[in-house]
Amino acid sequence: MHATLPLLQHTEFPALRRSTLETLQVNLGYKCNMSCQHCHVNAGPNRTEMMDAETMALIPQVLAARDLHTLDLTGGAPELHEGFRDLVRAARAQACKVIDRCNLTVLFEPGHEDLAEFLAEQQVEIVASLPCYSLDNVDKQRGKGAFDKSILALQKLNALGYGMPDSGLVLNLVFNPQGASLPPDQAALQADYKRELFDHFGIQFNQLLAIANMPIQRFGSMLISKGQFSDYMQLLHESFSAANLETVMCRTLVSVDWQGYLYDCDFNQQLALALPGTGRPHLRSLLQQDIHNQSIRVADHCYGCTAGQGSSCGGVIATEQPVEQARCGAAS
Repeated sequence: MHATLPLLQHTEFPALRRSTLETLQVNLGYKCNMSCQHCHVNAGPNRTEMMDAETMALIPQVLAARDLHTLDLTGGAPELHEGFRDLVRAARAQACKVIDRCNLTVLFEPGHEDLAEFLAEQQVEIVASLPCYSLDNVDKQRGKGAFDKSILALQKLNALGYGMPDSGLVLNLVFNPQGASLPPDQAALQADYKRELFDHFGIQFNQLLAIANMPIQRFGSMLISKGQFSDYMQLLHESFSAANLETVMCRTLVSVDWQGYLYDCDFNQQLALALPGTGRPHLRSLLQQDIHNQSIRVADHCYGCTAGQGSSCGGVIATEQPVEQARCGAAS
């Protein structure tokens, strides 16, 4: 796989500083039941990196010490970690909102047949990746049969109340472009998703989050292989919006890798750009240290979060239209 960090380190991206920490985003490990084309983590079934019990035990302590009210769990497939359910229970017992970044197909993995019921019981907010509302485009990105399994999973979640009016069970979907393009207008694409999924499958959900693909790991390597890396970076640079700097996710979020080390965001984690500080800052340091107003480590990939309407783990961060749009059915 092609390394992208050497192409990203020289940058003129503006300096940033942290605001008040609100969210602890934890990567429980890189093991996943899928190997998606756009995955910036390079996750897959053969990855073995998983958080140990000692590090996981620090998470509820940090939530309490820093008075955090949101725990955002990611991977890989975070649900494949054997401690996932105990961690969810511990966070919910502290009145924290728990977000599960779910690929949907994991609901049908052996041993996880009751996972959907567990998530509903704990009122976990689900953020589910569904790159398109058509079979061909989803299977192209995620593998044969992924679309049909995703639809069955969404129907199962709907039956439990997820995405339904007044249920309190939040189900958000995630769209990533297939190729070297920015996401289209999120509101317009959400309307497309809601119409298509309801008309054809009776599926309902709360929001669609349109997230730009980062030029790192598997996606970045693909761009290099196709000779598209420079063009994509030029698109990100030309689409830069300074207004998005105030609401980029790294200002209120800290990312934790499977070993407990800290990063300004999940993308910096994958580039091994550690949180600024003495030594290599670790989860345990948050038990005493407040990182408010600390500088944020930036590189050229940061333009991916500030291009056009902006992009974060919560979807777009502005209302500005992107320069180049890619609908759900666009080719890569």
